[in-house]
Formats: sequence, structure tokens, C-alpha cells
Amino acid sequence: MELLKFIRAKGYNFKNIIIIGANDAGERIRKTLSRDLTYGYRFLGFFDEKVDPFAFISSPVLGGFDDVEKYIITNQVDEMYVALHIDNVDVISKLIKICEHHMVRIKFIPDFQLYTKSSKVEISFYDNTPVLMFRTEPLEYTVNRLLKKAFDIVFSLAVILLIFPWLFPIVMILIKMESPGPVFFRQERSGRDNESFFCWKFRSMRVNKQADKLQAGKGDARITKFGAFMRKTSIDELPQFFNVFLGDMSVVGPRPHMVNHTKQYTDLIGNYLVRQYTKPGITGWAQVNGYRGETKELIDMENRVEYDIWYIENWSILLDIKIIIKTVINVFKGEENAY
Repeated sequence: MELLKFIRAKGYNFKNIIIIGANDAGERIRKTLSRDLTYGYRFLGFFDEKVDPFAFISSPVLGGFDDVEKYIITNQVDEMYVALHIDNVDVISKLIKICEHHMVRIKFIPDFQLYTKSSKVEISFYDNTPVLMFRTEPLEYTVNRLLKKAFDIVFSLAVILLIFPWLFPIVMILIKMESPGPVFFRQERSGRDNESFFCWKFRSMRVNKQADKLQAGKGDARITKFGAFMRKTSIDELPQFFNVFLGDMSVVGPRPHMVNHTKQYTDLIGNYLVRQYTKPGITGWAQVNGYRGETKELIDMENRVEYDIWYIENWSILLDIKIIIKTVINVFKGEENAY
């Protein structure tokens, strides 16, 4: 890369390009291609019938559509980028013929911002038909889902067989000693595709009627002393490995929220339900980045949702392992929002 930069800084090994369309899409691709010398492009100018008055075009407009062929004949042009609306189909067809006749590679810049603000749109081809997706979703590929499923089964089974046999009796005795009630707490939560399931935890609160409605807060009087310790160290979440083994959850994913909270935030946050595209997790990208526990303000949930969506768009098995390692480190360090 450094060698390429040196060579191109001296004026060598460049491709000369022109852009058809003096508009926002054209200016964006110009900035992208001009940003780094290693791309190897020398921008010559725009061609358009008129400049978009709302676009900040910082380079020359060399002429209109009828001037393109003459310019190509008299100048060395290697590639043409077309940033025109599809309404200009006749112009685009003419440009294709010109490029192929004069050995100029032609590339098209669809203006996806007409549809979405997402910076990671993805195109798939069904036969010869291109299909635009607003975001990348690695877990939509069968091989990735199978890999994540296999990881979940092996990891959850290891926890169930190696940790539960000796930890469960200790936890059960301490819970029963401190307050009357069941050892486990079962709560209906929102899962993948927004289908509800019963999520299991060790009971960390005294039995109360608000458990399915009110989030736990700092200094919450409902939480027992041992319950506070379990929540601080995430021991209360361990029964969820049975949820993972049974397929309702994953080891890593967006945390499952109470059903009534899902309904509440769906109305308040436009892209909230995107986090339901994948299975919920025992731990997640949002949690290891500090967004866990009570959401006092709407911005707290908005930030959590953004981290959850980032996880869905960027999933890899290595990312899951990284999140698990960070979760273990946070358990030993103690987390400020774990209450």
C-alpha cells in the first residue's frame, strides 16, 4: 500500500475517470475515490445537463451528455461512473454504447439514499435480478446460522454439565434461606421474529406483583441481598443456558425484553423491532458496551437498539467469542449498571 501511494504520488499508475451526474450521488463517489491515493483514480470532471442546485459540487462540469463522446475521443478516459436517476434510461443506454465502442469501463452508482440512510446496504442477485437489502445480515445465510447453532449447543451443554451440578444446590439453599418463594423466576419475553417465550432466571427478588411490569432499578427494595450479588455477577442469568439449549435463545444476541416493554418501545423507537431479527442472547454487544440494566431515559434504549442492530449487521463467530470474553471480564470487574 505504501509503495502504491509513493508511485501514485509521483503521478504514475492512475486510472482517469469521469462522472456523469453533477449531483449528491456523483459528489459522494468523487470524494470516496479521491480520498486515498491507493485507490488509484484521477478525477477529470463531471458531465451533466445542469448542476443540482442543492448539491455541493466542488469540481468542474466539463459539459453536457452530448459532449461525453468527444471528450473521450480527445482525452484518455479509463472509467466512467454514472450517477443518474433511472428516468434517464435513454441517456444511460447511449453512454453504454459510447463506453463499449471506445473501451471505457462503465460503472453505475444507484442512489440508495433515496430509500435508506443505512451505510451498509447489500445487493443480492436472484438469477439476473439485483435485490437491494437495507442492511447486511450474516445470520441470514444458512451456514452461519448452523455455525452459531452448533456453538450455542456446545457452549450451553458445557455450562449445564460442568457448572450447574455443583452451583445449583448452593444457589437454591441461599435463595430459600433469604426469602420464601420459588428458586426460579419465569417471565414471558420477546424472542426472534417477536415471538414470545418463557425466559428463566434464578429468583433475585422477593415475590412481588410488579415483577412483570417494572424494571429493576438502583436500590430496588424488591431485590434480596443475595439477589443483588447474583445480579452483579450475572449468576441469576445462568438458567438461560437451558433456554439456549432448547433453542429459544442464543449465548450472544440482543437481550430479551419483557413483552410489555417491547410493545411500549415499538411505538417510541422506529427501528426497535429490527433487534428481533435474531435470537435474543444471555449477553450482547450492547451489554458489554455499558448498555445494560434499567433504561431510565428513552435515549438509553435508543442507544441499546443501535448497538443491537450493529451486532446483527456485523455478526461473526469471532465477534461472539469476543463478547463472551468481555462479559466474563466484566463479571469479575463488576458492572456499574448491574443491579
